[in-house]
Amino acid sequence: MTDPIVIKICGIKTSAVLEAAIEAGADMVGFMHFERSPRYIDIDTVGQLISEARGRVETAVVLVNPDNTLVAQVAALGPDWIQLHGHESPHRVEAIRAEAGVSILKVMPIGTAEDVAAVTDFVEVADRLLLDAKPPKHADRPGGLGVAFDWELLKALDPELPFMLSGGLTPDTVARAIKQVKPFGVDVSSGVESAPGVKDVELIRAFIQSARAAA
Repeated sequence: MTDPIVIKICGIKTSAVLEAAIEAGADMVGFMHFERSPRYIDIDTVGQLISEARGRVETAVVLVNPDNTLVAQVAALGPDWIQLHGHESPHRVEAIRAEAGVSILKVMPIGTAEDVAAVTDFVEVADRLLLDAKPPKHADRPGGLGVAFDWELLKALDPELPFMLSGGLTPDTVARAIKQVKPFGVDVSSGVESAPGVKDVELIRAFIQSARAAA
């Protein structure tokens, strides 16, 4: 019997979408606190949604190269996870984990074999790793921006290393990703949207159903 896959719906902005994701069976939800993202929400909204989700689904707050003040501010809201989506070094990730007292989900951008090799530097300092597509060179924000990376690259990883997979996943591609890559979990944001930052409840349901069936 394999463990059930962990499914994370990221970039939630409203109570209605949060409720829909919980109802559909999400294990984790993510809230984006990074102003250049179309999924950005302010700190008060982050706190409100964490309160609504508490005890029902795990919560992650996405930060990009945060300073100590922001880390403390977010940790005080009581999320289950802080998701680091910037260029944080292993030392910085370790320091944030110690400061915040919150589990750390570190995003690793993957585009080359060198990127895969760098993953091991973060195994000891983060509580969980999320492998995402590397953004295009001139992108103004991190993340795969709706594009998948070459999953074949991950064959170089230790097969015992648990990780979550992101980048270009949709209700149509998630089953193939799970079967091919065998990740610990999957994370989706733009793949369940009708427009940038606008979540589609039907797509969320379809994504979760497809992922559960494949796992």
